[in-house]
This record gives sequence, C-alpha cells and structure tokens, in this order.
Amino acid sequence: MSRPTDHSHSIRKVVLPSGKTIEVVYFEDQLVSGLTTAPRPQEHDHGDDDGLHHCGACTSALVYPLDWTEAGSKHWQITLRCPNCEWVGTGVFSSSAVEQFDGELDRGTESMIADLRRLMHANMEEDIERFALALRDGHILPEDF
Repeated sequence: MSRPTDHSHSIRKVVLPSGKTIEVVYFEDQLVSGLTTAPRPQEHDHGDDDGLHHCGACTSALVYPLDWTEAGSKHWQITLRCPNCEWVGTGVFSSSAVEQFDGELDRGTESMIADLRRLMHANMEEDIERFALALRDGHILPEDF
C-alpha cells in the first residue's frame, strides 16, 4: 500500500524533565478538525465555538476531558465526556480552544474547592458542638483517651 508523498510537517524541540532534548515531528496533513463521536443513539454536534466545556447534546457546562494528546504543533486530540447525558467523543481542537477549556476547568476546580471548604467548616462546627455537649453532659471521660 503506498502512502501519500506530501510530507508537510513541523518540528518542535521538547526538553524532558531529565534535561534530555528531543525533536518531535508533526505531520500537519494528518490533522482532522472537528469532533468524531463514539457510536450513540443520539447525534452530538460539538465545535470550538461552544466552548469545550459545553455539551451540545444536553447543554450541560460540566464536560471534562478523559484523555488528551498533542496532535500537531497547534492542536490537541481530546476525549471528552458529559456526566449528565453520558456522551463521550474524541476530536482534534486548536490550542486556543484548549486554553479556554483549561481556564474553565480551573474555574470549576476553584468552585469545587470553595464548596468543599464550606462543607468541611460546617461539618467541623457540628463536630465541635457535639463534642462540647458530650463534655458538658459527662459522656466523655478521661479513660476515653
């Protein structure tokens, strides 16, 4: 089987944590834009314009990455999942779309951490109140420690 002779490519040097430098060759003609979906009963249209965190099937803003790899010097191949409708799809997206997605993921993480801190604080208050009541009522004795 013969391969196409068009070899347009770019080379990028990557420095590994060990300090070793390697050259990665990207073949631009192999890039595919848009999203290819896994077989599903309902079709799903997902483009860079929507923001990768939005699900085109159920409009949820909770889409997150399952896997990602570089797909050229300016693109990433990402497998996405929507937790609301269980849609999963893989596509190749521009670096700018991925950077915006990363920002949304960071904002979501910060929001979850803030909620977790509030929940932990509320739980600690309840534990302290119960402990204080147990001490006051004599339910905790020195031999309990």
